[in-house]
Amino acid sequence: MTVTLVPAPVVVSDPALAGSLDVLGVPGEINLDYAATAPCARVAADAVTALLPWYASVHRGAGALSRRCTLAYERARQTIGDFFGARTDDHVIFTRNTTDALNLLGRALPAGTTVVTFAGEHHANLLPWPRGSVRLPVPADPGEAVRALDAALGELRRAANPGLPVLVAVTGASNVTGELWPVADLARVAHRHRARIAVDAAQLAPHAPVDLLALDVDYLAVSGHKLYAPFGAGVLIGRADWLDAAPPYLAGGGATVRVGAATHDVTWNVGPARHEGGTPNLLGAVALAAVCDALAGADRDALHAREQRLLARLREGLAALPHVVELRTFGPEAPRVGIVSFVVAGRDSADVAAELAARSIGVRDGLFCAHPLARRLLGEAAARSGRRDLPPTALRASIGLGSTEEHVDRLVAALAALD
Repeated sequence: MTVTLVPAPVVVSDPALAGSLDVLGVPGEINLDYAATAPCARVAADAVTALLPWYASVHRGAGALSRRCTLAYERARQTIGDFFGARTDDHVIFTRNTTDALNLLGRALPAGTTVVTFAGEHHANLLPWPRGSVRLPVPADPGEAVRALDAALGELRRAANPGLPVLVAVTGASNVTGELWPVADLARVAHRHRARIAVDAAQLAPHAPVDLLALDVDYLAVSGHKLYAPFGAGVLIGRADWLDAAPPYLAGGGATVRVGAATHDVTWNVGPARHEGGTPNLLGAVALAAVCDALAGADRDALHAREQRLLARLREGLAALPHVVELRTFGPEAPRVGIVSFVVAGRDSADVAAELAARSIGVRDGLFCAHPLARRLLGEAAARSGRRDLPPTALRASIGLGSTEEHVDRLVAALAALD
């Protein structure tokens, strides 16, 4: 028998931020793939470990274990709702991830709803919407995004059925470039045209405060696994009326008030339970709430400033390499979170990722589940750089809690050493 020894996980922290969120890692491994799946925060692991001895059914038992787990689950819902600024009449529905949350919303849309998106979205915010939805071109800058949405919504309201519902679905931060989108401005435009707005905050929430009330958005979708809580939970937060009027997303136990003898004699629940049929992901909910609670108590300004310093170091290092070209949608100085996509001229991106992995550096390669945007940006990068030897896919380095200057410098040095 061959026994493989797995290195024990370690806590990765920055002494300058002692007392804030630490994340778990493996000695010697440099993780620069936070945008795909962030490492586990120690507070999330600790919360799960503390609850495991009590693990039991939620909403389905009268014993002490079940009562404690039900309380933990509902407290998690409240904590997460508070963290994201949920209004008192909003629903906070647990899902598996952002993709699941947006699919739930897509299923809950009133009949005849038109969804307006941009071609710069992740597939999770392109694919769930009904036929007849409007996909606007990728804008050159945030101002153009606002103007394009205003024009599109004005045209929709002049159409044959101006009273039908409209939903605007946009990202908060691009998963390809990290660039921030003007969510509050887009929300103002949407509401001026009597439309609602949903925000994919999967990439924004790990890097910046997100508040539904301050942004004045109607729906928010978030993934726990990108927010340092990798236990399979996400949330959809938003207006109750569409959600309560829609068929249950998951028909089953917990989604019902009463089931009669006849096949369709069912009275469905209202509220989050309507769409949370089956045994819920208690540990995922508790882990996500623990991270939200820790972030709420952290110095977000200090965390932001630290990340921006690392991001600037990363982008400057890449810009100094003559064979590396960065991808971007907006201008080079556009605000962004800790995500950078790039290509190495003359080299296949998958091969480069493999070579970096051999040096214990983990990055992402491909089109990042945003094929329309990534392909467009690859073409623009070729035109901007004047190079004809750029590969058809890209590389992405992403940072967050636990990332260090050494990690950034090791990546840049490894790229500089490529043949």
